[in-house]
Amino acid sequence: MTRATANEGAVPVSEGPGHQVEHQEPPREALSDSDFKRELAAVIPHLRAFGRSLSGNRDLADDLVQETLLKAWAARARFQAGTNMRAWTFIILRNHYLSQMRRSRFRGDWDDLTADRLLAAPAGQDKHVELSDMQRALLQLPQPQREALILVGAGGFAYEEAAEICGVAVGTIKSRVARGRAALEQILDSGDLPSRRSQQTRDTAVLDEIMDDVDRLSRGRETKEDESGSSAE
Repeated sequence: MTRATANEGAVPVSEGPGHQVEHQEPPREALSDSDFKRELAAVIPHLRAFGRSLSGNRDLADDLVQETLLKAWAARARFQAGTNMRAWTFIILRNHYLSQMRRSRFRGDWDDLTADRLLAAPAGQDKHVELSDMQRALLQLPQPQREALILVGAGGFAYEEAAEICGVAVGTIKSRVARGRAALEQILDSGDLPSRRSQQTRDTAVLDEIMDDVDRLSRGRETKEDESGSSAE
């Protein structure tokens, strides 16, 4: 997946001998707030799975998702209809996660999460592997390899899309996926996994809380716009 540049799709139009101008195709329209919110809500489960797989920490992942939604909402005017919402928000979440990592040098606690299947099973794998073991093994991989495996294996992104999200070449993503899968198999075969930690079940509706924040932000913005309009009158 690639995004069109400002001049992509321009058609030269002659204005006389020796002079040409570019005829620009009209830009795509931005989504309405209601349509944007609907598309944003639809990717929340994917964001949660991506955030948890990157960080290995339930609470941190929920914070990452909430911050991603707020950043996406604040930048909604720059989102054009037809753009891949999932890829766009994955970039926001990834950038925020890396920023948090640089600031705090955080290393996620091992968290035995019950998530969707994280990886496409490597060819020739004939033994059953518990998801909890798979996740703990995944968290031992270097962050670039783990990220590539999550995007391509679990996220269902094409190599080109994963490369755009990570800001690297397609060949780099392919290499990270291959190396990550090989390392993952080695970890699982050796059984060298961190011990499980007990986890407490949270009975809070995290997604509802996050969307409540989005709604609150939306109402606050609309109130400010109304007040600004009244002042102008």
